[in-house]
Amino acid sequence: MLKTFIRLLGGDAPVFRRYAWMAVAYGVLCGLTITSLVPVLTHLLAGDVKGVAPWLAVLLAGLAVCWALRRRVEQAGVRVGVAILQGARHRLGDHVARLPVGWFTPQNTARLSHVVTQGMMAVAQLPAHVFTPVIAGVVTPVVLVAALFVLHGPLGWIALVALPLLAGVLALTGRLSRRADDAFHRRFADASQRVVEFAQAQSVLRAFNGEDGSTRWLEQTFERQRQSGSRLIWLSAGSAVINTWAVQAVFAALLIAAALWMNEHLGGGVAASGITAVIVALLLVGRFIDSLLEVAGYGEVLRGARGQLDAIRELFAVEPLSEPQALQAPQAPRDASVELRDVHFRYAADEPDVLRGVSLRIAPGSMTALIGESGSGKTTLVRLIARFFDVSQGSVLVGGVDVRQMSGAQLAGQISQIFQDSYLFTGSIADNIRIGKPDASDAEVMEAAQQAGVAEIIARLPQGLDTPVGEGGARLSGGERQRIAIARALIKDAPILLVDEATAALDAENQAAIAKALARLRGRRTLIVIAHQLSTVAMADQIVVLEGGQVVEQGPPAQLRESQGRYAAFLGQRQSAKGWRIAPAASGGASS
Repeated sequence: MLKTFIRLLGGDAPVFRRYAWMAVAYGVLCGLTITSLVPVLTHLLAGDVKGVAPWLAVLLAGLAVCWALRRRVEQAGVRVGVAILQGARHRLGDHVARLPVGWFTPQNTARLSHVVTQGMMAVAQLPAHVFTPVIAGVVTPVVLVAALFVLHGPLGWIALVALPLLAGVLALTGRLSRRADDAFHRRFADASQRVVEFAQAQSVLRAFNGEDGSTRWLEQTFERQRQSGSRLIWLSAGSAVINTWAVQAVFAALLIAAALWMNEHLGGGVAASGITAVIVALLLVGRFIDSLLEVAGYGEVLRGARGQLDAIRELFAVEPLSEPQALQAPQAPRDASVELRDVHFRYAADEPDVLRGVSLRIAPGSMTALIGESGSGKTTLVRLIARFFDVSQGSVLVGGVDVRQMSGAQLAGQISQIFQDSYLFTGSIADNIRIGKPDASDAEVMEAAQQAGVAEIIARLPQGLDTPVGEGGARLSGGERQRIAIARALIKDAPILLVDEATAALDAENQAAIAKALARLRGRRTLIVIAHQLSTVAMADQIVVLEGGQVVEQGPPAQLRESQGRYAAFLGQRQSAKGWRIAPAASGGASS
């Protein structure tokens, strides 16, 4: 656990090491202060009042220094916690920003939210509130064992043997509870995910299940969480009882040993100093046991902390997208071309390939339309160009440079994207458009809005560009959100624009507006569009037809139309669908 904690601190690890040494020194000083009771009691039991004074002064001075050092140790622990909250959170944010987009499933997102909001805070509180008493509770008994050896050898040996035995018991009970604790954290993350889904999907749930919103599956999730929580509570309670029994067994063994010694030697000519030594040794035994009980009492807290640290460690263990090595400077693309060379890709090792042997080249400034049935690999291909994932085999080149040899900032500067699901951030319409270019002027924002068909939206809103969009754009319709997302991509002014079914959510008027915007960009940007509309396909310089994860046709529209292949079939289907009309019912009778 300490290794994970230190690794989490990164460059701030020396802060923790200083704190740890201070905590160890505090534990040693506590043990020595308790040991100073030995001469105090020895002189008192011997009736030597004058001899007590200097040792009593030592005892009081030790208590004062212990109190002052405890405050310093707690302050050092707070500094370690601050380093966790500042440094580790930033490192986690940087790490998450480089993870493949495919990692962000609802379950993983719930785990990430739990780690950032609760896990980090719980871990940051460990040094000041948990590690200090635990370290002192481990170090102080070691000092007391040394004192017991001086006062009474047999008791010292019993205490010395007891320490590793107790450590073994604590490790065993910890292992019993750890699996239950891990299961509880998994159920907790699952429940968090389900609650968010339940809230977001109320319109769908109520449409199909009435006003109760179909709470049955949510209740099943809570029941599984309750069962794992009950198991954890029972195991934790059992572990606490076993730990306490183990410590009390050591105490009983020490008392029995002392009683047997006194029964054997009392009346046998033993000097009073020997009896005094045993009495004082029993006092040390009491403090020895108190320290062990304190450590045992923190067992459940430490197990919970281990669970939080494991969750953080697992997040850092997720392999991010690689960046160019420090000794190898990132390569700058020479133009806005895009090329795929024998690309194979699968989302998971145990799943089939989504793309198989895809090779194509897109010239700079040209427009390429990707068409194909659902599941043919169009969206995956676009995501690979943007490096949402790394290819399983082959390479993706932007401007003649493998995207894996470009820095994330370089690649992001080359590409603008219009996603299938347009997400808007809480803020105004202007704020969301400026995400594409944070320093954009009002004139630039308005120009992008006009090109994307947003101008007519803001014209009917009292606050215009300053209109709040709500969380996730909830105050706007789907088509309005799509147009703002397009304006956001246009204002970025990157040389390559990826469009993932952007026109599918727009009405005919806005489809025409977006088609005009794309037409204006032809020759100025490299356009790669997942196309559904004939008007968009007709503008393309190159058509790529995907089927089953492979390129089955590729070329100019006129050439593919004449070949009477899949593209020609696609055109026929679209033209037939476009020509459908609803015929009026015959008068005077019902039609079947």
